Amino acid sequence: MPDSPLDSFNAEPAVRAEELLRTCNAAPSFAPTVAAGRPYDSTAALVARAEEVSRALPWAEVSAALAAHPRIGDRMQGASAEARNSREEQSGMTTAADSVRAAMVEGNHDYEERFDQVFLVRAAGRSAEEMLAELHRRLGNDPETERAEVTEQLAQITGLRVAGLLQ
Repeated sequence: MPDSPLDSFNAEPAVRAEELLRTCNAAPSFAPTVAAGRPYDSTAALVARAEEVSRALPWAEVSAALAAHPRIGDRMQGASAEARNSREEQSGMTTAADSVRAAMVEGNHDYEERFDQVFLVRAAGRSAEEMLAELHRRLGNDPETERAEVTEQLAQITGLRVAGLLQ
């Protein structure tokens, strides 16, 4: 009987496991911390640990992870893991009306001016209109509240990506 994807992940050398995990979250301590927890007894346990580690990251590491994320609505080129992930996750933007795309570009600019970082939202499963509404809502946040929301969104994105590694 062939190994399951989880068995294969658990058996990878640490360097390779960390390489795979870095495609899910670019924060410096994320991959080594999650890889050190192997072996995981279920995909759910691995995903839960990845989300837990993401939620506990210091802000400097969240910022490092943000630097790897493109803007919502940007057209991602290339074959990098981040470009592939983002294209799939942001598929709701591909069919967006021109007015929604224009509003997202303007909203991204306003957000970056206000918070000095890229707007991060779990795009998977959301329409362009939902992402735009979330952007507008979060523009009203104070910086501390927004940092908490960004960290939570990063954890959700990371969880989805880790689950995707094992499919």
